[in-house]
Order: sequence, then C-alpha cells, then structure tokens
Amino acid sequence: MKEKVMEAYDKLAGDYERHVDSQSGHNAFYERPAMLSMLPSDLKQMTVLDAGCAAGWYTEQFIQRGAQVTAIDLSPAMIEACKRRVGNKATIFACDMNEELPFDDETFDLIVSSLTLHYIEDWTPTFREFQRVLKREGSLIFSVHHPFMDFKHFDRHNYFARELLSETWNKPESGPVEVTFYRRPIQEIINVTSSKFNIEQIVEPQPSRVHKDSPEAKEWMAKWYDRLMTNPHFLIVKARKSID
Repeated sequence: MKEKVMEAYDKLAGDYERHVDSQSGHNAFYERPAMLSMLPSDLKQMTVLDAGCAAGWYTEQFIQRGAQVTAIDLSPAMIEACKRRVGNKATIFACDMNEELPFDDETFDLIVSSLTLHYIEDWTPTFREFQRVLKREGSLIFSVHHPFMDFKHFDRHNYFARELLSETWNKPESGPVEVTFYRRPIQEIINVTSSKFNIEQIVEPQPSRVHKDSPEAKEWMAKWYDRLMTNPHFLIVKARKSID
C-alpha cells in the first residue's frame, strides 16, 4: 500500500503544484475554507506540523499566519513541490506516518492533516505518535473522506467494514492515475481519535458560501453546490491532546 500511494502521488505532484489550487473545487471551495475556519488566524509563536503536506498549500498558509512549520509527506515529488513553494521558510522532508515520527516528545502546538489519513490502514500507531509529539493541550485537526460518501459512491455492501478502495483520477499533467485508500465507519474514526484525544468538534463541511458567486468557482459550484449542501463528502475532526 505504501508503494502504491507513493507512486500515485509522485505522478500527481505536478498537478497539485500547478492546478489543484485553482482547478479543484473540492479543495479550493470546500475542504480548505472549512479547515481554515477551525484554525487560529494568528499562529505566531506556534509550532505546526503539516502532516501530509502535498505541494505545500497549507504549509504556506501556516507560514503566512506566523507559525514555525514542519511539513512532511510520503511522496518525494510532493516534498520537492512543497520546497519550491515555500523555500527555506519551513522544515520539509519525506516521512512515513505509519512509522515512528522523527520528533522529540511535545514538539508541536498543532498538527494539521488534510485528506491524508485515509491512506493509512491502522490509525492507532499514527495517533499514538501524534499524541506523543504534541505539547500539553496541543491540538489535532484532520480531514478525511466522509465514510458515508465512500459507502454510497463505491456501492459497498458492509458499511462497518474497513476496506481498501481504488479509483482512477484523470488529471491534466499526469493523465489517469490509480489512487488507493481505505474506507472505515465513522465509529472507528471517532473511537481511535478519542482514545488519544478529546474531540472538540466534528464538521461535515458544505461548500463555502464566500466563494459561491466568485467567477473562478462558477463552473464547479454549478455542478457540485446543491449536491454538497445535502450530501457529505469530507469529514473534519478537531481534537485536543488528552492528558493521562
């Protein structure tokens, strides 16, 4: 699975670097506005881990808000794209979140993971590491595919199963790329998270009304707005480190 994810996102790196920010409405007008609304506008004096940084859009946002940022991703090509975006303003390197993280205990005030964790089969070791490297009272905010969306979209038969799914994305630069990820029921998402963190907020986002009438969002909104106002597509969780 690790090799499949790395291969897919190495191929997709050029599209993420040059096209996703403006051409992927699910990112630009749906997930990102919802995630940013849950973050402090001022991150000065805060250390932030961008866990699954892709081409560095969130990394750049955290830097602009004043944070000291470390960005990690499994894909070497994504890491290079992130470096091109922010230069030496962040610490950026390839890292596998299935393994022990190369950070000291209580390093970060905040961990943000955007649309990454569904590529990991077993969250328990990853969340144990997130808890370890977060400071006391540190926060974790992550987004994933909504389990109900994947259950309907892929016409699955057992909602309660954790299962491996795949689909083909056809992007301008990469062409067709098979992307593989895990679907799991919402109770697993909540229970694994709450075993290490105190859940503060769960958000099933809807399209950003701020962008509804903007010219760059017009085509995407016409296709997706009504559907996403009534059907969940992503899930966002905000949690705080629990103190034993």
